[in-house]
Amino acid sequence: MIDKLEEMAERFSDVEQLISQPDIHKDPKRYKELMQEHSHLSEVVSAFNEFKRARAELEGARELSENEKDPDLREMAREEANTLEEQVEEMEQRLKLLLVPKDPLDGKDIIMEIRAGTGGDEASLFAADLYRMYGRYAEEQRWKLEVMTSSPTEVGGFKEIVFSASGKNVYGNLKYESGVHRVQRVPETESGGRIHTSAVTVAVLPEAEDTDVELSQEELRIDVYRSSGPGGQSVNTTDSAVRVTHIPTGTVVTCQDEKSQHKNKAKALRVLKARLYELEETKKRAERDSARKSQIGSGDRSERIRTYNFPQNRVTDHRINLTLYRLEAVMQGDLGELVENLKISDREEYLKSET
Repeated sequence: MIDKLEEMAERFSDVEQLISQPDIHKDPKRYKELMQEHSHLSEVVSAFNEFKRARAELEGARELSENEKDPDLREMAREEANTLEEQVEEMEQRLKLLLVPKDPLDGKDIIMEIRAGTGGDEASLFAADLYRMYGRYAEEQRWKLEVMTSSPTEVGGFKEIVFSASGKNVYGNLKYESGVHRVQRVPETESGGRIHTSAVTVAVLPEAEDTDVELSQEELRIDVYRSSGPGGQSVNTTDSAVRVTHIPTGTVVTCQDEKSQHKNKAKALRVLKARLYELEETKKRAERDSARKSQIGSGDRSERIRTYNFPQNRVTDHRINLTLYRLEAVMQGDLGELVENLKISDREEYLKSET
């Protein structure tokens, strides 16, 4: 492990030199790749330096506890050595987690699809709540959000809303959100005060770049029609809505939020590319991870991953058995603790599968 960390420290110095070169900005793709590598290596090298410093202090404390003649100082050195031993063990475990191979998709932007499931109006309202939750988390991360398409309901919810998020490490932070999100609460329309259970499905797709997915016109069927709002109310008198069908896979994407047919088509194609890219990556991931004992980030939309219980102010992630009693803060976008624990658990599962 130490040899690997020393190599990474050397690579970190090389990357810093490459980034400082004045011509690097002329190749935006290369610059982006180097910055992502720099970000990851910086975290590893910083942890490695702390580990080396703590280990040196531990050796000094052990030497003092064995050779010091003053019994009081010897006892103090022994206590310090015990404390440092625990710290070094924790640091070593953290370094092992940091050395888990990075998902090559982590740095990608995403397209997120949120759909109301069982529960009628209440499910559509919770779909809107989740959209706001992710939106607030995105603001904290300084990501940019753009709605691709949406189907609002008359009660202020969404049957479906699809949006993109772009910025630093978006997929790496949100890839574990795919699955069924269950909500337990008393609906505003419920006069008897009974708790209802509803469900919303979330899909997180890494956004495909032009070089990731190639589409030929022969594979596509494009239909245009008039947009409509909640209850069938016409919101546009021209054929601006677009439906794109990928004939080989049967994948269908519709977009009607923009007044321009051209803009709707462009957004629909972005979503289509992301879905096709996800299909291909899911196949690759299944092949790579066939030996894994479990997968947190399986992306299975039918899997119940989390429950939001409003009467108890509780949110539970069922994959890692984590329960937090601060649901209100989570719904305001405070997802940091959930995200970090999911990342750690996934890395730990990887290490178990390698032993």
